[in-house]
Amino acid sequence: MDEIVKQALAKWPNVPHCTGWLLLDRRGTWRMRDDAAQARGALGEPIRHTALIGFINRNYECDAQGQWFFQNGPQRVYVELVYTPWIVRLAADDTSGALALTDHAGQPFEPAAVFVDDEGGVLFSDNASPVRIAALHDHDLDLFSEHAELSADAANGRFDWRDGHALPLQSISRAEVAGRFGFVASPAARAMAGTAPGGQEV
Repeated sequence: MDEIVKQALAKWPNVPHCTGWLLLDRRGTWRMRDDAAQARGALGEPIRHTALIGFINRNYECDAQGQWFFQNGPQRVYVELVYTPWIVRLAADDTSGALALTDHAGQPFEPAAVFVDDEGGVLFSDNASPVRIAALHDHDLDLFSEHAELSADAANGRFDWRDGHALPLQSISRAEVAGRFGFVASPAARAMAGTAPGGQEV
């Protein structure tokens, strides 16, 4: 978390939380959702400002209830997730061919397990505590398939990661991902259902 954010939190500790206005889409793009976008259920407008994107990424965290948020100075802005809290890109080194995963904040992601969901999406989890779950950007599915051996139903097989290390492919239903990995996809919907972000009853 940025030092300026820590200072703002200390100075204004009780600023109300915000929900519904910020979204992370399936390709790792931050989107701003005004009232009209929220009313339509639209994804919102992509945020293009490089410095702002970096600020969001550096101050992106999770609360005790599994709700992800951007700490915008003294205000906690809860994030709507189209799928997972993290989106990763897969790339191969031009010289060695070695694979690398990078999360949407630009940091390395070291996979411990790989999953294929019932919609054909690929997900990776790591060994962090708590475990992070990340969906693979759909533009990288072809590269993934070049290093994977799939069964006919694409639900089982193996992914050749690095140095002869293979990760078995595990099946998962998209509907069970949030519950299994302990995150809330829509803090706004949770708040409307009667529990405010942060876990307080409303």
